Amino acid sequence: MFAPGLKTREEIEAVVKAVAPKPVNVVVGLGSSSLTVNDMAALGVKRISLGSALARAAYGSFINAAKEIKQHGTFDFTKNAVLYAEINKMFE
Repeated sequence: MFAPGLKTREEIEAVVKAVAPKPVNVVVGLGSSSLTVNDMAALGVKRISLGSALARAAYGSFINAAKEIKQHGTFDFTKNAVLYAEINKMFE
């Protein structure tokens, strides 16, 4: 079962129990969640989807970097930039 919008332990637990033994897929990234992958597995979640969350996180970093340059004239954002060597290693 695809279950977008579930955020709390109680909501997830209720849906997992209601549709058991069918698997539940929780969508993360539609709001904040303090639950970890291990927390969701313990609740019985079988799949976690991110939707556009990773892309939006990247866009957020890009926008924040551009704002920093425009508003402060600084480049501190580069301290958190991933090195090309790390990116290239992912494709080995």
